[in-house]
Amino acid sequence: MVRFIHSSDLHLGKRFGNMAEDLRGRLREARHSVIGRLAAVARDNGAQAVLLAGDTFDTETPAPDIRRQALAAMHHHHPLTWIILPGNHDSLQSSELWRALAADRPGNVLLATEAQPIELQPGVTILPAPCTTRRPGRDLTEWMEGAATGEAMRIGLAHGPIQTFSEEAAISDVIAPDRAVRAGLDYLALGDWHGAVAVDARTRYSGTPEPDRFKHDAPGRALMVVIEAKGAQPEVTPLETGLFDWRTLPLPLLAQDDGAAMLPTLLPAGPQRRQSLLRIAASGRASIATRTALAAAVEQAAPEFALLELLTDGLETECEAGDLDLIDRAGALRQAAEILQVESLDGAKTAAEREIARAALVRLFSYAQKAAS
Repeated sequence: MVRFIHSSDLHLGKRFGNMAEDLRGRLREARHSVIGRLAAVARDNGAQAVLLAGDTFDTETPAPDIRRQALAAMHHHHPLTWIILPGNHDSLQSSELWRALAADRPGNVLLATEAQPIELQPGVTILPAPCTTRRPGRDLTEWMEGAATGEAMRIGLAHGPIQTFSEEAAISDVIAPDRAVRAGLDYLALGDWHGAVAVDARTRYSGTPEPDRFKHDAPGRALMVVIEAKGAQPEVTPLETGLFDWRTLPLPLLAQDDGAAMLPTLLPAGPQRRQSLLRIAASGRASIATRTALAAAVEQAAPEFALLELLTDGLETECEAGDLDLIDRAGALRQAAEILQVESLDGAKTAAEREIARAALVRLFSYAQKAAS
């Protein structure tokens, strides 16, 4: 029997350059500390190893402290074995990175840098497919079909797309979806897709253990894999490992709805807010007053969250004469408001241009309300 943790896409050293400076530091530290969280779930579930299916590092040239601290964290959890596979972000093309890792690695860290069998434990063999470059241009798992492993259990380890399951898909890089069957694998551990996906009973993407984007709307997870014997179907259990929660929350509105009053029902309460990055995706129709109040409510709540922002691309704004009167009844402000209203409804303009006009009108309304209060 073998018990191991399947994970991937740690992206250690990711800069998060589009975030505020203090949040960037917190997100980077969360990525580093996920090593300890992976070790904890391994220990709690009796796993002997953690298989990292590529993109352990965010770039092929991580800073020396990122590299050394990762290895030190893994060493701290000895005797747990870590197997690190080169992915497309940290491919073998960066020979300097992998030479440095080889020189500094502790005894409980194995580098899967060659397409050849690695003995994980007696009777269990890992068949790795390390990424040679960022876009190898071929299916690197092909070699597994002819690999001789005797009576040992066969576990494939690879990084890349199967069909559309890819962050950066290129048709020439697609892994055969039936590779596990064709190569007689008991399990194929994949990385690249940041959300957990079961391709079939023996082929899985683990997803990232610490989310770094809104795309997947799922908590960070790793997979606990138990295989009782060669040929037995794997028992796979998702385990939550993420520290931050990245989600897009839909807020559909009808013209008569009070979006600001509905907002609290969407938001988590308590200390969880500090660990939440949320986007409120408003859609439907709203009056200019409702839209302005909603934006103000989001702005007021935002300091309690790691990130809280309002998306209004799908929200149509209804503006009546009375709304324009609240901005101004005459003069330059009223003229500007009328121009923006016309542009926001002009079908000859692009959707982006209409949204800019709507947003400007809402901003003008907001300024007028603040001035009047």
